[in-house]
Amino acid sequence: MAEPVGALFGFLILMPFWTPSINGFILAAISGIMVFISIDELLPSAQKYGEHHLSIIGLMAGMIVMATSLFLFI
Repeated sequence: MAEPVGALFGFLILMPFWTPSINGFILAAISGIMVFISIDELLPSAQKYGEHHLSIIGLMAGMIVMATSLFLFI
């Protein structure tokens, strides 16, 4: 119950200050955190189990798909 209540509390406090620019900055920060977790945590684990090349290919393919989709839909 803490997360929904905290989200509602944050929504009510921050909504008057929320702009599309702030939304973009927050989404960019979250994306950077996810990429860091992928590279820092998942790739070493894949190397430990012997599948690091496949993981790197998947990571790069995902980045290419995301970049292409952003380019096509802007």
